[in-house]
Amino acid sequence: MSDFWNNISRYPRFFISSMVGLILVILAPLKNLLKVPKLRIILIVSVIIFLTLLYFVLRGMTGI
Repeated sequence: MSDFWNNISRYPRFFISSMVGLILVILAPLKNLLKVPKLRIILIVSVIIFLTLLYFVLRGMTGI
């Protein structure tokens, strides 16, 4: 029975390490885009536009 609880206690650590790995894999191409000055500007503007649109959509959905 102690092996069961030992395995159960490992799942949160596995979940966190999996999520960190997924985020690193997703962000790796963006890191390469930041090396080129022209693409850096496009990426920064795109992120700002995305966050602004997300803000207005969530604000409209919640009615604030």
